[in-house]
Amino acid sequence: MKKQPKLTEADVTPESVFYQRRKVLQALGLTTASLALSTRAQADLLSWFKGNDRPKAPPGNPLEFSKPEIWQANLPLTPEEKVSGYNNFYEFGLDKADPAANAGGLKTTGWKVKIDGEVAKPMTLDIDDLLKRFPLEQRIYRMRCVEAWSMVVPWIGFELGKLLKLAEPNSHARYVAFQTLYDPEQMPGQKDRFIGGGLQYPYVEGLRLDEAMHPLALLTVGVYGKTLPPQNGAPLRLITPWKYGFKGIKSIVQINLTREQPPTTWNLSAPDEYGFYANVNPHVDHPRWSQATERFIGAGGILDVQRQPTLLFNGYADQVASLYRGLDLRENF
Repeated sequence: MKKQPKLTEADVTPESVFYQRRKVLQALGLTTASLALSTRAQADLLSWFKGNDRPKAPPGNPLEFSKPEIWQANLPLTPEEKVSGYNNFYEFGLDKADPAANAGGLKTTGWKVKIDGEVAKPMTLDIDDLLKRFPLEQRIYRMRCVEAWSMVVPWIGFELGKLLKLAEPNSHARYVAFQTLYDPEQMPGQKDRFIGGGLQYPYVEGLRLDEAMHPLALLTVGVYGKTLPPQNGAPLRLITPWKYGFKGIKSIVQINLTREQPPTTWNLSAPDEYGFYANVNPHVDHPRWSQATERFIGAGGILDVQRQPTLLFNGYADQVASLYRGLDLRENF
């Protein structure tokens, strides 16, 4: 008989991830009693998660960019393979490895982004327009997931505020709403609740206008010197490093300036757990786990994951705390 490998504490799924996945399954009605799917349905589901028949992501194209000293944080970087291989993108599956396995065929050629709403100059730009209009720069940012793990990533992009200024927000614009591509044929999680976690699609997110205009808010087109891989939100995603990672909407196709606070996907799904602001705050726990500490995913192996204190606003308090002066951060989480 083949000897079974000995499991250690290091092999245990993090508690936050366990309960998050359990909540998703419960929301879908996937209890032991309700897993009586048809044979065909079970076969289709298992076939999807095997991932053997999906194309690999093409190699990223090198980008030209500057490295402003102010944004080159002296922090240990998370290795590239972990940034591209360990992430959430439920449109391609619930497991951390699913996006890398299943998003390789995402078509980004000719990608267009529409900017409209409360602006004087609505416009539609393709990704090449964006790259020509806005010089790119590398910014090394902390990234903190609501699930209590973190990374440090060298993103490449340009300030969101520069694009918004080009569209000339009018006096009624108070919020900025974002939408991910909606294409169930390319993103099976959008049409299959078993793959996509039962969320309402297309994925939407939002910021207050002053948050969106803050210099830290980055529209990102690359990472580690190359264009974004599909699993990381190619060809265009948002990075707001002082907020939890789910605010960083991927594969953006529309930016709409609004008078009213826009709905956001996770807030619609669980408003008591995922607030509109989603600012990183060690003093406000998730209802099912503490946010006081985080697991930093660095260069080490599974036995060498560091746990460290969570920083208020993910370490960017000096830059962004003034945005929330007078706001109750426990009520507006």
